[in-house]
Amino acid sequence: MIYFVGAGPGDIELLTLKAVRVLEKADAVLYTGSLVPAEILQYCREDAHIEDSRDMDYAEIFSFLEKYSRKLTVRLHTGDPSLYSTIARQIEFLESRGIEYTVIPGVSAAFAAAASLGLEYTLPGISQTLVISRVEGRTPNPERLETILACKNSSKVFYLSIKLIESLVAEALRAGYAPDTPCWVVEKASWRVERVYRGTLEDIAPRVSHIGGVALILLGDFLHRKSTQSSYLYGGGES
Repeated sequence: MIYFVGAGPGDIELLTLKAVRVLEKADAVLYTGSLVPAEILQYCREDAHIEDSRDMDYAEIFSFLEKYSRKLTVRLHTGDPSLYSTIARQIEFLESRGIEYTVIPGVSAAFAAAASLGLEYTLPGISQTLVISRVEGRTPNPERLETILACKNSSKVFYLSIKLIESLVAEALRAGYAPDTPCWVVEKASWRVERVYRGTLEDIAPRVSHIGGVALILLGDFLHRKSTQSSYLYGGGES
């Protein structure tokens, strides 16, 4: 059995109980060393076979999964496996070989960042929609950035885009966003070295130009953290 396990955003205490229990029993573990903190491996058995997939291609990953498919094997992904993890191709391979698998969700960085900052993405009167996307770089995005930004009353979180923040800012300004629209960057959300950069479209890009690793870009008026309407549930109205 292959378990795809969400390792969470970085803080090892954000692992789910289910994830910890599977790691404790695992015979083999394949983890993404460039993104998953090594401290998480403390939950593994001392005799577990552990490899880093950092320098592997798909063929090597598939080979590992097939080799250990008759054992309890964990494929450890950062955050939640449903976001930017490439599990789709791995699952396609496993299904083509008749290998059983299951997926254990994890806490995504977007929610760890919101927790660190005391944010609500769905503020009454401000936003009831959360858009998670990325700015197109080497990996194509079928959804044009201008289309994503057209949803001006949504809360937006961009993954894997910190090196393209100038393109994001330029497109947002062309789309009619005010220069003082809040735009924050959270570097390594929930890690001990987490850093937060609060700015606007006008000034954020040069302040985060040095970041070369994992970071999220948050964009929208939800960052003001002020509702303009009361909740019907808690404000005395009907839901």
